[in-house]
Amino acid sequence: MSNTLDCPLPMPAAMSVPSMVEPVTARPITGSRPPLPPFTEETARLKVQMAEDAWNSKDPERCAAAYTEDSWWRNRSEFFTGREAIKAFLTRKWAKEHEYRLKKRLFAFHGNRISVCFEYEYHDDAGQWWRAYGNENWTFDERGLMARREASINDVPIAESDRQFK
Repeated sequence: MSNTLDCPLPMPAAMSVPSMVEPVTARPITGSRPPLPPFTEETARLKVQMAEDAWNSKDPERCAAAYTEDSWWRNRSEFFTGREAIKAFLTRKWAKEHEYRLKKRLFAFHGNRISVCFEYEYHDDAGQWWRAYGNENWTFDERGLMARREASINDVPIAESDRQFK
């Protein structure tokens, strides 16, 4: 049974992709990052808030600590694996997305999976403001670390006066 909440809304053939559904255990594990799966509505919302807070810190080290060493990512048209690649990606991202501000909302959860909708705003080096809209699907390991992240994102140019996250 899936739980759907409050958000409206081609894989390359040669790429190896981990399973979206992994066995989940309830035992405490060294190096865990609570809350642990299986998620309840309360713990799923907490996990989403923790992710939002980490990304709004714009600290690649802090963000990357929430992912497994071999975490698999699809972000827009980029595909990569591993915590070091995540740090490099986030460093590049925030070097060009100035005054970045993000809001995530829980969409659905089940077992060790969470889906979110999000919006974020930023301006580029030329001063153009943007609002990005997207959806993410997350899969967690038994330690509560994200093992898989798939993000679909669209950017819309906005006027500075249209910003929502000031």
